[in-house]
Amino acid sequence: MGIAEGLEHIVRESEPLAAYTRLRMGGPAEYFAEPTTLEELAEVIRRAREEELNVRLLGGGTNLLVRSEGVPGVVILLSAPVFCQLEVTDGGLRCGGGVKLAHFVSTAVREGFSGPEQLTGVPGTVGGALHGNSGTHAGDIGQWCRGARVMTRNGEIVRREADDLSFSYRESSLNELVIVDAEFVFEREASESLTRRMQKLWIVKQAKQPSVNERSAYLFRDPVGMTASSLIEQAGLRGTKVGAVELSDRDPNFIVARDEATTDDVLRLIELVRSRVSDSAAVELSQNLEVW
Repeated sequence: MGIAEGLEHIVRESEPLAAYTRLRMGGPAEYFAEPTTLEELAEVIRRAREEELNVRLLGGGTNLLVRSEGVPGVVILLSAPVFCQLEVTDGGLRCGGGVKLAHFVSTAVREGFSGPEQLTGVPGTVGGALHGNSGTHAGDIGQWCRGARVMTRNGEIVRREADDLSFSYRESSLNELVIVDAEFVFEREASESLTRRMQKLWIVKQAKQPSVNERSAYLFRDPVGMTASSLIEQAGLRGTKVGAVELSDRDPNFIVARDEATTDDVLRLIELVRSRVSDSAAVELSQNLEVW
């Protein structure tokens, strides 16, 4: 049985992936699945394992570069309502892995839950944010997580309690294939003060980063005790261009791509920045941008 047989309503072949990423470039997925139930998700994963196909989960596509030759195997997008439910609980939120992080933040602020307003302007989905422990210098999403349901690469659902979880800088122990949903607990604060704080953070972020409408991506993680942006600046690289991709004049740790940009342009610029920073500051930058 092929991976798409009987699942034609949710599995497509040679699906272009550029539209699903913020950089809006790259080739197609060999197979692209948008399951509408947990059972369909498990079946796609089971068939992929039988066919020995690699499986990747696509989140918000904000820190993803797809190579021009495309992606072999199966790419899964959790866009169906069952994966995007958000429920307010007594002390916090219960969120599906497909919930947009912006929705997570705005709901928490509206309900008077403090903490998530610190994530204002951070793109992506709750599942992707938990997997990589997304955050800012003020805090990371993992600190509020009290448990999660995950799906393994065998298609089994497992409950992960708070005692099983660990979070560090841009990393977490939630390394299973899919984060189905998660629970969060917060402190209380007046919604009005949280709203004002969120609005101020949004204004500051918009002034320092590329516009949300631009084809942009955040390149490197901050080394301990310094920022990647400052290291790139000190290396004299602000505004550097390779092909149709350049470092942002607002923050040189962001790239901005023009319409004619290619994935090779991005990869060559990444290597140029990494090499120059290594030469000038003896620091090896760790890449934040995921490359498929």
